[in-house]
Order: sequence, then structure tokens, then C-alpha cells
Amino acid sequence: MNRIDPGAAISSMADLETSKRGNVIDVAFGSFIDSFVKIKFSGGIGDVIIGPNCYINSGTVIYSGNGVLLRSNVLIASNCTFAATNHAFADKSRLIRLQGFMASRGGIVVDDDVWIGANCVLLDGTHIGQGAVVSAGSVVRGEVPAYAIMAGTIARQIGERN
Repeated sequence: MNRIDPGAAISSMADLETSKRGNVIDVAFGSFIDSFVKIKFSGGIGDVIIGPNCYINSGTVIYSGNGVLLRSNVLIASNCTFAATNHAFADKSRLIRLQGFMASRGGIVVDDDVWIGANCVLLDGTHIGQGAVVSAGSVVRGEVPAYAIMAGTIARQIGERN
């Protein structure tokens, strides 16, 4: 069963699934989930935890996979994808769709006061440090240091916040 704080706001046009395996979506006080946001249970046994005062803009898709944790005051621009899981593909004798999923790389963790720009893709194993900014169109897997500004593929560092 999902847990939505009464002080959270969720658009009637958002699509938050209910897990058949017992996983949860937990949305804290002051958070807002805009229209056309999709949270889907897929590819793992992780929960989706959205901390206080987070804002998830329209068109964003979050796959639960191995877990997604947004701490507090996280801003997510439109059309982002959080994919906390990966398909297995090593066996050339079998179709990829029949190979299941790879082992967890730790899910996705986004620390406090982070801004994720439009059209970003965050992959399993991503940890974004406090105060970081991920520029629009970035693809991220791995560590983004606190207060860094990241842009491009696999989070190439371009500077530091003042």
C-alpha cells in the first residue's frame, strides 16, 4: 500500500501504481507530483521514497527497480527518467527480454537540495550528493559529488556551485 502524506499534492493526472509485491511509494509532506508523472514498479524489489518538499515535474518516469530515494527539497524538471534497474543481456543464446534483470547496483539516491534538469536519465547505482545540479540532458550512473554541477554523459563534472 502506498503512503501519501495529507500535506503532499499529487495531480489527478499523475499515475502512481500500487505494487503487487508489497513495495511502496512514500510521499512526504510538502512534496508535489505534477501531471503525467508515472511511478512504476518494475525490475526489482525497491521502494520509491520521496522526502519532504520535493517537486517532480510533468513527464517524469520513475521505475522502482532496486529503489529510488529522494531526500528533501529535490527539484526534478520535466521528462526525466529514473531507471533503478538494468536488463540482463550476457547470454547470446537467449532473447534479452527472457534473461530477467541484472543484480542491483544500489538503486538511485538523491540527497538534499538537488536540482535535476529536464530530460535527464538516472541509472541504477546513481548517488547525487547534496546541493548538486545535474544539467539538462545528462545521463548519470555513479557518484555525483556534493555541490557539483554535472553535464553530459555519465556525469562529466563541469564546475562547482558558488
